[in-house]
Amino acid sequence: MTVLLKNLDNLTMNIAEYNLAVDEWADALYRYSLKNTGDAVSSQDIVQDCYEKLWMHRQNVDSGKVKSWLFTTAHHTMVDGIRKSRKETIVESNKIPDRAVEHGYNDLQEILHLAVEKLSEVQKSVLLLRDYEGYSYKEIGEITGLSEAQVKVYIYRSRILLKNYIGTMDVLL
Repeated sequence: MTVLLKNLDNLTMNIAEYNLAVDEWADALYRYSLKNTGDAVSSQDIVQDCYEKLWMHRQNVDSGKVKSWLFTTAHHTMVDGIRKSRKETIVESNKIPDRAVEHGYNDLQEILHLAVEKLSEVQKSVLLLRDYEGYSYKEIGEITGLSEAQVKVYIYRSRILLKNYIGTMDVLL
């Protein structure tokens, strides 16, 4: 019985551990949200919501797994927000043009940003977690609730779509 109580004590997050989680992961969580939503205000709201949920569920969160818990919560919050906004507005066609240069773009970062915006939310999320935040396939699977194989497929398809959208570097330069 004593061992069980000690294990339960390890799950309860204290104020110092919570503050450490804020210090360590708030910026990365904000960047992840901002890259996915493209909106600074909603990204701040997502981060705030994640830490509010963390505080409310601190008895059930292992302080060693708080990073994964926060990113999983952020992912689910973004997905919920997207579903809600889709119900409120009419979704436009998501057709990808043959080449970005047809639009006269000359800023590579702008082209890449536009290309990423053309991805589905799941594709964008897994691609950003892998390439921008540096998570492993297994960690991305835990965060998004996908299998490791599904994560790999989404990342592969995302990269193919980006390649087709951007075209070759020779055309851009």
